[in-house]
Amino acid sequence: MADTLELGLDTFGDITAGSDGALLPHAQVIRNLIDEAVLADELGIDFFGVGEHHRADFAISTPETVLAAIAARTSRIRLGSAVTVLSSDDPIRVFQRFSTVDAISNGRAEVILGRGSFTESFPLFGYDLSQYETLFAEKLDLFAALISQQAVTWQGTIRPALANQRVFPPIETGRLKTWIGVGGSPESVVRAARYGLPLMLAIIGGDPARFTPYADLYRRAFSQLGEPVQPIGVHSPGYVGETDEQAREEMFADYKRMRDRIGAERGWPPMGRAEFEQEVEHGSLYVGSPETVARKIAATVKTLGLSRFQMKYSAGPLPHEKMMRSIALYGEKVIPLVRDMLA
Repeated sequence: MADTLELGLDTFGDITAGSDGALLPHAQVIRNLIDEAVLADELGIDFFGVGEHHRADFAISTPETVLAAIAARTSRIRLGSAVTVLSSDDPIRVFQRFSTVDAISNGRAEVILGRGSFTESFPLFGYDLSQYETLFAEKLDLFAALISQQAVTWQGTIRPALANQRVFPPIETGRLKTWIGVGGSPESVVRAARYGLPLMLAIIGGDPARFTPYADLYRRAFSQLGEPVQPIGVHSPGYVGETDEQAREEMFADYKRMRDRIGAERGWPPMGRAEFEQEVEHGSLYVGSPETVARKIAATVKTLGLSRFQMKYSAGPLPHEKMMRSIALYGEKVIPLVRDMLA
């Protein structure tokens, strides 16, 4: 497993604080994020993912544009979304934008398709939330047809039918690597298997081991389909410092600001320090020294049988300089330690 395991990073382009404590403009956050990706490439990190949001607290609304800029400044790191909100986008345009990134990057593009954890894109682009399930199901069905690289004939209820339609530019070699991002519904896990697509589990709280039934269900579905099982990945938040104490102290205030802001919209109580420490000790926050973070990643990889782990290194206003240090420690120390532990 250590040989095939990929270790990556994710960011949502959270609006970060500058040296004076004031929040930076969205434009500066995007430029800083590209520098973060360049550093990840230089360190040999396997994957870099950027989220899609349509809110004031996140800078990235078009992952593919940012990925194209990163592609032009990097040489080996794989580049993808985390996630692309397919329900409120056009599958053909999504495919075309990612196939363009694939061309720019010489075959390094990936897409992780999901519903997203926010719904702002629905009213923004004129979609009805009452069609939430239908939009995702039909658009995924169309996207699965597009990645076959054949002329597409398709019919559904949400858009005009397609008859023997070619889509350009095609992927130069092979197929566009396409994952299904899942937050924890058995139906979504089975759907990913039915389309023969890799599964990305978003585990943002609680013991990662509680997702073992989903990993087992996914593999069982492939067995029943008589098809080879596809990779399973995990996306979880984390932060690497020189010591456990330093990492926790540097992350807590900014993580709490992000968590409380989102929690206020969803009716959650504010997060206390004890809840943060519980998530670090026993949950899905990968926070600490390189050794601590590596041990926790290795344990999750073994428990769930993962092919990829993606650490979301951004956390609310956590400053660019601290994220750069965390990325450096992840690439230089955590990744070699994880590989040693799993060898």
